[in-house]
Amino acid sequence: MKLYSEHTKHLVAVDCIIFGYDILEKEIKLLLIKRDFEPAKGKWSLAGGFVRKDESLDDAANRILFSLTGLSDLYLEQSYTYGRIDRDPGARVISTSYSALIKIKDLDRELKELHGAHWQSLSRLPHLIFDHQEMVKKALGDLQMTIKVKPVGFALLPEKFTLVQLQDLYEAIYQRKIDKRNFRKKILSMNILEKLDEKEKETSKKGAWYYRFNRESYELHRKQGFYFNLDVN
Repeated sequence: MKLYSEHTKHLVAVDCIIFGYDILEKEIKLLLIKRDFEPAKGKWSLAGGFVRKDESLDDAANRILFSLTGLSDLYLEQSYTYGRIDRDPGARVISTSYSALIKIKDLDRELKELHGAHWQSLSRLPHLIFDHQEMVKKALGDLQMTIKVKPVGFALLPEKFTLVQLQDLYEAIYQRKIDKRNFRKKILSMNILEKLDEKEKETSKKGAWYYRFNRESYELHRKQGFYFNLDVN
């Protein structure tokens, strides 16, 4: 006897919201694909697909992302589940979104081109299918909250970076300008950056000092009750 046989079956899907930081253009971009099946064939979509009967949501998200981009062992954070009855005109589909933030250069170029994946600037996003725009808005808001209280942004920069590059990153994620003086005062007061005996001189004659994120110092401070807070205006 099959249990629950009297209940209606629904399709379950996952959608991956992959934010990428472009250090040259100083922009956060979103990975999109052209959907290759109906409904909405040829329209811009998040990287997503249906969950197989023999896999978990996490496994499905990782499988789909790897097949489309070549990215593996990527930390995907489950964001939210969307179950509006009419969200997909093809059928009743319940979708759980996952989000991640990566360096754009980490994406497998050949796989990206094979599957028609493209990086699109958050400030110039095309129209997205179904409720994908809502998914992106929710994930971006969560990301903006996370970087205020966790040092996740440093993973998107080179091992050595300038304070200007660090501020550019935070402005890109916050989607607004930040006061330079307040930002530098706040980040340097945490004592988690190590100033290097080297300057970046490609963008100015005087040059700017390079820094690196000192994870050992951060972990030590954290165990002593240190609270990372980079909420600046």
